[in-house]
Amino acid sequence: MSTLVQYRVESGVARLTLDSPHNRNAISTALAEQLNARLADAAADPSVRVVVLGHTGGTFCAGADLSEAAGRDPGELAEFRAREATQMLRAILELPVPVIAAVDGHVRAGGMGLIGACDLVVAGSASTFALTEARIGVAPSIISLTLLPKLTARAAGRYFVTGEKFDAAEAERIGLITVATEDVPGTVAALTAEIAQGSPQGLRISKSLTTAAILEEFDRHADTLAAQSAALFVSEEAREGMMAFLQKRPANWNS
Repeated sequence: MSTLVQYRVESGVARLTLDSPHNRNAISTALAEQLNARLADAAADPSVRVVVLGHTGGTFCAGADLSEAAGRDPGELAEFRAREATQMLRAILELPVPVIAAVDGHVRAGGMGLIGACDLVVAGSASTFALTEARIGVAPSIISLTLLPKLTARAAGRYFVTGEKFDAAEAERIGLITVATEDVPGTVAALTAEIAQGSPQGLRISKSLTTAAILEEFDRHADTLAAQSAALFVSEEAREGMMAFLQKRPANWNS
């Protein structure tokens, strides 16, 4: 199996890099499994004080890998992918050290859930963001668990339904990201240096104070939203929407 998530630890910083640029770092089963494994590695390493989640190529993450639907039972795949997404987001939230997303590219759909789960997000001027689920007949069900606590209510009400793109400055204004910058590596380095001064106990408890309410809501609603996501995925509208996306044509509701 090829390595889709690179991993290295240096001076207390674990760097996880999504490295599947051929499909814009879409969340395939293999990528999700490797990301979860590398997060577990970071959690088990007593030298790690902070995790940086970065990417290769011009896209941080394009969301789910829709091409994996070919040749598989749609219902089983939908349920599996819903559980997979839930596990991945929760792994970031419950990690005992802070996670910084280092973004200098496009973020779409499920990729938005990843950055919503991170404690800090640094994004460069090349970054754009969009929640495009409604355009293919589904909804940001599971990722709403990490996005709604971060976004302003007005922003969620807009971007959940319009699917429109917005830039890093807007993402910072609405609470999706922490810092919009022209220097992603420099800003990340400055933040990791500050965090690395914290003790393991201090970082663990301090982070838990910021994630406790999110995790409580996550555990209360995750099963329901996973079931909703799976049901949407196998609906007639979603089949049409995903085929239209893969065939690069308008969906039948736009024709």
